Amino acid sequence: MKNLLELKNGSDIRGIALDTAEAPANLTPETLQLIAFGLIHWFRKNKSGTLTVGIGHDSRLSGPQLSEILKREFSAAGIRVLDFGLATTPALFMATQFSQFDCDFGVMLTASHLPYYYNGLKLFSKTGGAEKEDITFILTHTQKPQAETGGSITFADLLTPYAGDLVAKIRKGIHAPSEKPLSGMKIIVDAGNGAGGFFAKNVLETLGADTQGSQFLEPDGHFPNHIPNPDNPEAMASIKAAVLENHADLGVIFDTDVDRSAVVTASGEVLNRNSLIAVLSVILLKEHPGTRIVTNSPTTDHLKNFIERHGGKQVRYISGYRNVINKAIQLNQAGLDCQLAIETSGHAAFKENYFLDDGAYVIAKLLMLLPELSKTGRTLEDLIADLQQPAETLELRFKIKGADYSKTGNQVIQALPAFVAQTAGWQIDPENEEGIRVSLSAPYGSGWFLLRMSLHEPLLVLQVENDFSGIQPKFLQTFASFIADFTAIDNRSLTNKLS
Repeated sequence: MKNLLELKNGSDIRGIALDTAEAPANLTPETLQLIAFGLIHWFRKNKSGTLTVGIGHDSRLSGPQLSEILKREFSAAGIRVLDFGLATTPALFMATQFSQFDCDFGVMLTASHLPYYYNGLKLFSKTGGAEKEDITFILTHTQKPQAETGGSITFADLLTPYAGDLVAKIRKGIHAPSEKPLSGMKIIVDAGNGAGGFFAKNVLETLGADTQGSQFLEPDGHFPNHIPNPDNPEAMASIKAAVLENHADLGVIFDTDVDRSAVVTASGEVLNRNSLIAVLSVILLKEHPGTRIVTNSPTTDHLKNFIERHGGKQVRYISGYRNVINKAIQLNQAGLDCQLAIETSGHAAFKENYFLDDGAYVIAKLLMLLPELSKTGRTLEDLIADLQQPAETLELRFKIKGADYSKTGNQVIQALPAFVAQTAGWQIDPENEEGIRVSLSAPYGSGWFLLRMSLHEPLLVLQVENDFSGIQPKFLQTFASFIADFTAIDNRSLTNKLS
């Protein structure tokens, strides 16, 4: 591969690991060997002396082969390698914290919810996840490192102690003397054939829950049942159906590497996106009155109002899980308490948990509440009963033609304020850090829209919410008159909606 930087995906590395009819692989064994060299230079840049590195992979078909390459190159460079086999992304970070492993760095092979033929790398040190500049360094320092003696490869079980740590935290959070505080509750898990199947037996059953009816727990890199993605309608419909069919008290769903999650309540209500942020905000504002909650930009105005009614403050920031996490860290460093960084996609990181992007810990926080709610006859839905929901939502993606798509997309965004100024019922929302957010009022109902660049693709993303039904056609016709002036923007998604 000529330019390894094409594999840069924000603070991760990601590419196609298996050839398909649509595209050849670019994360090949040869490419990964070069990345392994870059990783070794990055390790040595950040720590001298003997190194211990943990390696894990999710259920993707290419994971074991790619893991073998990393183990071979790391051990040849004198590094002590702990091979964790099937693992989760948050567990890989915890391998740098657990004393029995004491890893200096962790490397997780995963491509999150992307199709089976993708794979990638997420990286950790003892202080947290890699940053964008770290990825650039790794992908541009690929000369073969000097071989050293002392390298080794040892297999180790990471998921068992990781699950045990979660169990201990949940028991402590529930404040119950019982070893099985979830006895009498039926909680089912949908792992989407990813790496999260352990949660049913090693966490929930250990705490006394009945997990019969759980589905897709076995790792299968073909992902034969549905995309393992809590932000995917098909996946959420699947876990909702399972909850209702099995009369479960709660349904839990994870993405492939378990850094994201969502839940379905006993009544079948889906708690993801804005609703999940709201539930977690209630929990944290009770524990830390007045705290800030950092989210990505496309959250509903109703969420902001909800958090403020509960005594907190929402800080909308740039999309990307590392971006919201880093913003939360910056706020705390400035003396402004911030307990949670969370995206609508389900990425959530708590201050009390190393600001680690951990879907299993999200579920742990919810489980800590269940016994108390059950005793008082309340539900998770009751916690967010005053969260208003929009009447209409819409997301459209516009492909940007040409090689310099970033410049083209930003030109469109920069032109939007002038159009807004000439349009009655449209007003720029100043509380926004990404793209342009516009508040809508009569004659465009009551709501907002956000136009922003996609983080990783040549796309403009338009997200719209309105509290009035039937407003979309009028809004879209007006927006179409704006976007039509830009010939490099493929607006077929819009014209199809209007036809």
